[in-house]
Amino acid sequence: MSTDDARTGDWHDRAARLWDSFDEYTEQGFLDAMDRLTAELPEGSALAAYERGGAYDSTGRTELAIPLYRQALATGLDASRRRQATIQLASSLRALGEVEESVRLLETEREAASDELDDAVVAFLALALTDAGREREAVSLALTALAGHLPRYARSMTAYAAMLGAPAAD
Repeated sequence: MSTDDARTGDWHDRAARLWDSFDEYTEQGFLDAMDRLTAELPEGSALAAYERGGAYDSTGRTELAIPLYRQALATGLDASRRRQATIQLASSLRALGEVEESVRLLETEREAASDELDDAVVAFLALALTDAGREREAVSLALTALAGHLPRYARSMTAYAAMLGAPAAD
């Protein structure tokens, strides 16, 4: 492992510890700690923008998080963080009333490569669809995701979800 890799790994460990200790900080104290930590990264770092966006979002400053998520996505993140940033951006947009953009982002993300965040994408999409007045579709998606975790009744739940998601007959 190179010295740079070791420093990066240490930075990620410290970032994880900071997030784990979130409840031990005041909102401003957490933001200050995140600002100090992200200041260690190179200027224009996508990772710094992503982490700062998350810090603003988690402290109720959603409107300040959105441009940071956009910057992180435009600058380039690894696959997992890119997906997390997309979910967090969509959630923030929904919270601020930008429901259609939230739905578009999450629908696109749902078509992306599958990973451990698939159910999170569906859960946030269900919330956005509900806010968009598409409640039946939202419940259908949520039940479909849930069916994959049921030890019994998965087939029935999938069928019910499909019926809910089907377009209404004229």
